[in-house]
Amino acid sequence: MRTKLIAAGTAAAAMAALLTGCGSSDDDKLTIGIKFDQPGLGLRSGSDYSGFDIDVARYVAKELGYEADQIEFKETPSPQRENMLQSGQVDMIFATYSITDARKEKVAFAGPYFIAGQDLLVAADNTDITGPDALDGKKLCSVQGSTSAQKVKDDYSTGVQLQEFDTYSKCIEQLAAGTIDAVTTDDIILAGFAAQPANAGKLKVVGSPFSEEKYGVGLPKDNDTCQKVNDAIT
Repeated sequence: MRTKLIAAGTAAAAMAALLTGCGSSDDDKLTIGIKFDQPGLGLRSGSDYSGFDIDVARYVAKELGYEADQIEFKETPSPQRENMLQSGQVDMIFATYSITDARKEKVAFAGPYFIAGQDLLVAADNTDITGPDALDGKKLCSVQGSTSAQKVKDDYSTGVQLQEFDTYSKCIEQLAAGTIDAVTTDDIILAGFAAQPANAGKLKVVGSPFSEEKYGVGLPKDNDTCQKVNDAIT
């Protein structure tokens, strides 16, 4: 997997070069948007939350002065992330949220805190799909609000058939059932689904990343916490 963590110990100057510009609320509670269905990243099990995004969110919240009982996690599906920040439903988002120029027109970002690459998830016995240019005539799934599937169609396989759902877990269900041929998003997300006990030995990540995705902390366009979040990440 060609992912790399912006690790502790990175020189401050190198981190400063990566950190994006900030937009410009103090309260006794911090509402953080996360994914509820991404194993290893943001997963809800009953009243428990686990995953890398959750760990980073809790660390940043602590650095901002919030105790664990002052954090409220709220689900933020991909198509709703910008709206939930703009409407004040969440204070910040840790949800495999790639920093893009288009999104920065609507919201602010701190970070990045992780760098991933877009890849494909297929059935374990699939030998036909070796990369994004091998998808003509195949059914490819991603989520609404993500540009992953359209990127494949525009840049690699014009004959691919796109299918969208509101969550990746629904794409995974369709892949496991054999009604679609592949799922595309960032490799770290796909690896989490492939590693789930229910999918063990049934699914595999193709292993040919074809993009660089910088995960940032989503913030309202006007905020006074961006630099503090960057300091915590550093």
